[in-house]
Amino acid sequence: MYLRVELQNPPIAENDDNAILEQVQRASFRYFWDGAHPQSGLARDRSGRSVDPKNDLVTIGGSGFGFMALLVAIERGWIARCDAKARIEKMLSALEAAKSHNGVFPHFINGADGSTVPFTKLDDGGDLVETSLLFQGLICVRQYFALPDEAMIRDRINRLWHNVQWNSHIKNNEKVLYWHHSPKFGWARNVPIRGWNEALIAYILAAASPDFGIESDVYHEGFAANGAFRNGRDYYGVRLPLGPDHGGPLFFAHYSFCGLDPRGLEDRYADYWEQNCNHARINYLHSLHNPHGHLGYGRDCWGLTSSHGPKGYAVSSPGLDCGLIAPTAALSSLPYLPEESMRALRHFMALPRGKVTGRFGFVDAFSPSSNWFARTHLAINQGPIIAMIENHRSGLLWKLFMSAPEIQASLRKLGFTSPWLTGKTEPNSP
Repeated sequence: MYLRVELQNPPIAENDDNAILEQVQRASFRYFWDGAHPQSGLARDRSGRSVDPKNDLVTIGGSGFGFMALLVAIERGWIARCDAKARIEKMLSALEAAKSHNGVFPHFINGADGSTVPFTKLDDGGDLVETSLLFQGLICVRQYFALPDEAMIRDRINRLWHNVQWNSHIKNNEKVLYWHHSPKFGWARNVPIRGWNEALIAYILAAASPDFGIESDVYHEGFAANGAFRNGRDYYGVRLPLGPDHGGPLFFAHYSFCGLDPRGLEDRYADYWEQNCNHARINYLHSLHNPHGHLGYGRDCWGLTSSHGPKGYAVSSPGLDCGLIAPTAALSSLPYLPEESMRALRHFMALPRGKVTGRFGFVDAFSPSSNWFARTHLAINQGPIIAMIENHRSGLLWKLFMSAPEIQASLRKLGFTSPWLTGKTEPNSP
């Protein structure tokens, strides 16, 4: 099935936000449907604006976003439920056959044979954060397919989920999770997962594991460092509760929160809705003030995060601003800054169509200063566009993930409060 969906210039239904958002989501969805690896159905790490890559590289975290995208597609009527189930079963078969390490998947696998593709020389084993992004999506799928005749999908996901030995990524009884472990090089990569960053979801899932879970002190001493990840300073007049100066790249506010609902989510360290809204606003205000004088920045053109750049992959943020705008940064911030995100979306759609868009919607990034436009789409940037726009429109993925009993138990265990834990209906955005 091939979905012919293109971004229009000028946009159709110019005054209809929902029609525009649907168009953008549907175009990005094609990355995970038409652009998926042909044998495994999993998400390619990246893809060309007009052609598929000539390799079998599949991304585990990006595939987690791909599972979420399929659920949105069913709900929006872009594909039939039976077609989505067939694709999901194909993807699950690939994961079941793939090489994992104590149940933890590597960053990349070969989509044809499931073998590990090393991310770097020392990173040839389990990647706990990529695995977390995968299971964030798989838990949503499990919760979605709740009919009696869909038990096989639920059972297959549960087997994968129960097989992950989250506590195997604790080194020498330290009170912190480690990002990588290699069967050949052991802990040589040596990256503890400490916040504030994109990896809150790893601790939520590790504490949720029914068989290989972590205790709460690993979260408090490891990720939160007993509060040392607090910030509390003002940037452009906005207080930032957690994290590095100016908030860091915007994927911090997106990756963990495609499933984890930040509305009303609090613990002893922060209100996570406030954290993400303020982080996004600081990112927006940085482009508005434009202290480095980058061409094109302003109220309609903003969004700094990790993306492809003229010199390769770049981690862009207000603290490390190389003049690179990534559409995913503003679009995935729609729940936090709806007016500012919609202005950016309309601006992006008005840019030269042959440069800013490709077969799967917006290209990964562009640099107004150098008139450079990426020739690629990237899975981990395409996925949050679909997921976070959908959470703004319907809350679908937040509802699914937060309905999982293990997730609710994990949040209680780690000391979080959330409207989802009170038995009430879903929270409204503050």
